[in-house]
Amino acid sequence: MRITVRGKNIEVTDAMRDYVTKRLSKLEKYIEFDEVQVTLLVERGNHVVEATIPINGMILRGEEETGDMYSSIDLVVDKLEKQLEKYKTKLLSRRLKNQQNVAKELPADLISRPQVEEENYRIVRTKRFAIKPMPVDEAVMQMNLLGHSFFVFTNAETEDVNVLYRRKDGNYGLIEPI
Repeated sequence: MRITVRGKNIEVTDAMRDYVTKRLSKLEKYIEFDEVQVTLLVERGNHVVEATIPINGMILRGEEETGDMYSSIDLVVDKLEKQLEKYKTKLLSRRLKNQQNVAKELPADLISRPQVEEENYRIVRTKRFAIKPMPVDEAVMQMNLLGHSFFVFTNAETEDVNVLYRRKDGNYGLIEPI
């Protein structure tokens, strides 16, 4: 596992890097992964930790903000641990559905754990609309006019469908396909 720790508005000390590595190494008991990207930053006196783990085409991401960097690290690791447990449970439940003799192959401690029920999702409304090409700044203006926290549009520069969203910190994020 390769852990990349970056700092913004803060110098990452060896103690911080070691603490992040120690805490994240406990996540390997759930699933093996190649890399973890961690960003430590200080904004307006708050210590923010962002961690991203790419796994099999999925991305697990956690972000926490507290007054203490070490507390933020602990909270992010706990959040990622819950996400990994949920991911692992879904994988196991899929295997159990697809194979009848899986119980013989699984370790005893996994079989004895109670299965977490998958959440039932219900689509309550479907909306259809025409997407006109527009630049990103026009999409920001349109999203604000509508009062939404996200906006789907065709980027006039790339001609791809993009998603614009408002972040917790008040800034905007842009999701582009690759």
